[in-house]
Amino acid sequence: MNFRHIFPTIFLLTFASAHAEQGKHLFILSGQSNMVGLKPETSFTPAVENEFGKAQVIVVKDAQSGCPIRRWVKDWKPAPQKPVKRGKQPYGDLYERLMGLVKPAIEGQEIVSVTFVWMQGERDAKEGHGAVYARSFTRLIEQLKTDLQRKDLTFVIGRISDHGIKDGKEIPDWPVVREAQVKVAEADPLGAWVDTDDFNGANDSLHYNHPGYTKMGKRFAEEAIKLIKKTSSPAR
Repeated sequence: MNFRHIFPTIFLLTFASAHAEQGKHLFILSGQSNMVGLKPETSFTPAVENEFGKAQVIVVKDAQSGCPIRRWVKDWKPAPQKPVKRGKQPYGDLYERLMGLVKPAIEGQEIVSVTFVWMQGERDAKEGHGAVYARSFTRLIEQLKTDLQRKDLTFVIGRISDHGIKDGKEIPDWPVVREAQVKVAEADPLGAWVDTDDFNGANDSLHYNHPGYTKMGKRFAEEAIKLIKKTSSPAR
């Protein structure tokens, strides 16, 4: 019997089995129009698959253009001086739609990490709800942690671009939302944020250009991978 061939084979099978037992990494991508424009398969997904293995990655994306964060936060509350009528859409309806995609995608799977990637805030800035943005996003993260039973859920926020603070385009709550996004991410060891100021081209338009979306996917993936490596431990 040729043991020189048997031992390497056993080693490879053992390694593959151990790798499979590690479980899968779930990435949930959501937000408004600039998340709509992101195609995960062109930059985000290849990056995380290269890091963790194609078989170990689940990516779920659901986004809706022009929507405020209250469409994701079920118990959203405006600032006292900025009352909002509920309108036709109940608070949190897009969150429920998102969960309707996430839960079937992970059914029966061993999930070792969950990362939420968020690109939203322009609508809230335009409507003047910057003062409650940090609180609103924190509630959204709490919803996810509860529903997915993951206290170790990590998140990456795309800080809205400088579009709304350029000359002639100044929107009062635009810098407020930007600051809130950075503050929330930096205050939480499970959070991170990415700069999007270079994604929308020379005209500083609201929406990003094609190279911008590609860079956005890569940047999101880089931060997500860092967080997973930093917090890689049994679910807390």
